[in-house]
Amino acid sequence: MSDKAPIAGQSSSLKIYFRLLNYVKPYIGIFLLSIIGFIIFASTQPMLAGILKYFVDGLGNPEAVLFPNVPYLRDLQLLQAVPLLIVLIAAWQGLGSFLSNYFLAKVSLGLVHDLRVELFNKLLVLPNRYFDTHNSGHLISRITFNVTMVTGAATDAIKVVIREGLTVVFLFIYLLWMNWKLTLVMLAILPLIAVMVSRTSKKFRKQSKKIQVAMGDVTHVASETIQGYRVVRSFGGEGYEQERFAGASRSNTRKQLTMNKTGSIYTPMLQLVIYSAMAALMFLVLLLRGEATPGDLVAYITAASLLPKPIRQLSEVSSTIQKGVAGAESIFEQLDEVPEVDTGSFERDSVSGHLEVQNLSFTYPGTERQVLNDISFSAAPGQMVALVGRSGSGKSTLANLLPRFYQHEVGHILLDGVDINEYRLRNLRRHIAQVTQSVTLFNDTVANNIAYGDLAGAPRADIEAAAADAYAKEFVDQLPEGFDTQVGENGVLLSGGQRQRLAIARALLKNAPLLILDEATSALDTESERYIQAALDHVMKGRTTIVIAHRLTTIERADLILVMDQGRIVERGTHRELLAQNGYYSRLHAMGLDEPAPVGAV
Repeated sequence: MSDKAPIAGQSSSLKIYFRLLNYVKPYIGIFLLSIIGFIIFASTQPMLAGILKYFVDGLGNPEAVLFPNVPYLRDLQLLQAVPLLIVLIAAWQGLGSFLSNYFLAKVSLGLVHDLRVELFNKLLVLPNRYFDTHNSGHLISRITFNVTMVTGAATDAIKVVIREGLTVVFLFIYLLWMNWKLTLVMLAILPLIAVMVSRTSKKFRKQSKKIQVAMGDVTHVASETIQGYRVVRSFGGEGYEQERFAGASRSNTRKQLTMNKTGSIYTPMLQLVIYSAMAALMFLVLLLRGEATPGDLVAYITAASLLPKPIRQLSEVSSTIQKGVAGAESIFEQLDEVPEVDTGSFERDSVSGHLEVQNLSFTYPGTERQVLNDISFSAAPGQMVALVGRSGSGKSTLANLLPRFYQHEVGHILLDGVDINEYRLRNLRRHIAQVTQSVTLFNDTVANNIAYGDLAGAPRADIEAAAADAYAKEFVDQLPEGFDTQVGENGVLLSGGQRQRLAIARALLKNAPLLILDEATSALDTESERYIQAALDHVMKGRTTIVIAHRLTTIERADLILVMDQGRIVERGTHRELLAQNGYYSRLHAMGLDEPAPVGAV
C-alpha cells in the first residue's frame, strides 16, 4: 500500500501537469518561436568555451590563421578572429534571448488571462450550495495567487527545462567530441542528482499546498474585515481583527519559510555534489592530459565548468513545477465542479404568472433536517401571497426554490402549468424578479445599477419611471450627478432605505410576471415603507407577488397569508380570517408578527 501511494502521487502530478500544458495549445506558434530562441541561446554556450581554445592558443602565436581552407577567410588571423567571433556569438545569443523571453512572456500572460477568465466564468455557473460551503477569500485567492503559481509551472519551468536542458545537451556533445573518456566519468554523478531531485520534489508539493490554503486565509480575513468595517468599528473589533489577520499572515509566513528552508538546504548540497565531481574531473584532466594543447584543456575545463549552473537550475525547477501542480490541483478542483443543474428545455417568451406549489419538501444537501415539509398552495396572476412565521420557519428557502437557486427533489412547483425543472434556467429566471433584505449594488452609477444585466441598455425614460414607481427618483434627483452618480462599493454612499428602493426599482424595470419580495421593506423607515407600499399596490396589478415580511403593514392586504412554522404551513387565509381563528397568526400579530424562536428550538 505504502509503495503504491508515491507512484499514484507521481501519476496524479503528471496528469495535472499535462492537463495544464493543454492551455498552451492556443499559443503553440508563439511557443515554438520561443523554443527556437532557446536553441539559439543554448548553442552559444559551447561556442564561448571553444573561443577560449583559440584565445589560449593565440597567446603563443597570434598570427596563426583560423580558417586556412575557407575562401575569403584564409587570411583571417587569430588576432582579429577571436574578438570578432566573441561579438558575433554575443549578438547571436542576444537574438536567442529576445526570441525566447519575449514570446514565452506572451504565452505566460495569455495563460494567466485564460485561466483567470475560465475560473471566473465557472463561478458564475456554480450552484448556490458551492458558495454556501466555500468562503470568498479562498475563491479570490485561486483567481489571483494560485493562477500565477500555475503559470510559473507551465511557462517559467518550461523555459528553464528547455533552455538549460539544451545547454546541458550542447555542452555534453562538445565535451564528448573533445574527450569522450573524461566525459563518461562525469555522467556517473547523474543518478545521485536524480535521487536528490525526486525526494525534494515531494516536500515542495506538500509545502506548496499548505501555503495556498494559508494565503486563502489571509485574503479571507482581509476581505471580511473590509466588507464589515462598520461592524468592526461599532463593536470595537479592531484588536480582534488585527490579531486574526496577524495570525493568518504568521501562518503563511511560517509555511513560506519552511519551503525556503528546504530549498536553502537542498541547493548547497547539490552544489557540493556537482563541484566534488568537478574537482575529480580536474584531477583526471591533469593526470590524463596526453597530447592535448593548453587551449584544448582550457576549453574542456571551461565547458565542464559551465555545466553546474544549468544542472542546478534544472534540479531547482522541480520546486516551481510542484508549486504549480499544487496550485493547478485546486484550480482544476473548482473547474471540475458540477455546474447548476439545467436539464430543462422548455422556453416561453412570456408567462401569466400562475404559480402552483404541490407537496413540496426540501432538505439542504449534506444536512438531515427537513427545512420544508409538504408545502402546497397556488397563486393566480395579480394575487399577493404572504409568507409569515418565525425566523428559520422556511420562508426564504421557499422563495429561493422558485428561481431554482436550490434544486428540490420532492414535490412540484408549476409556473403556468409547467414544472419549473422543465424550463431552461435563464428563461425561468427572466420571468421572476426578486428583491431580498440583503441588497447588492455594484460600484457603478445609479442608472446602471437599476438597468443591470439583461436590463442594460434600457431607455433612460424607463429607468427613471421604475425609480419613480419605487419612490427612489426623489432622492436620486438630489444626488450630485442624479442617475449618473457613482454609488460606491455595494452602494456604501446610500442609506439602507435608498439601497432597498434602488433594488425594488431594478425589479420593477425587469417587469417580470412573478415578483418575490423577501423582507424587501425591512430596511425602510416608516415613511419609505409607506411609499413602497403605494408602489407595490401599483405594480402588483396583473403580477403574482410572493411577499416575506416581518411587518404587518406589508401583508395586511394579501389575498392569501401562509403561516409557517418549522417548515410546515400551520394556518392559511386572509388577514381577517386568520385573526378570527385566534390561533398561531393571532399570537404573532399580538407580538408584532415576528415572534422570536423559543430557546432551544431547532
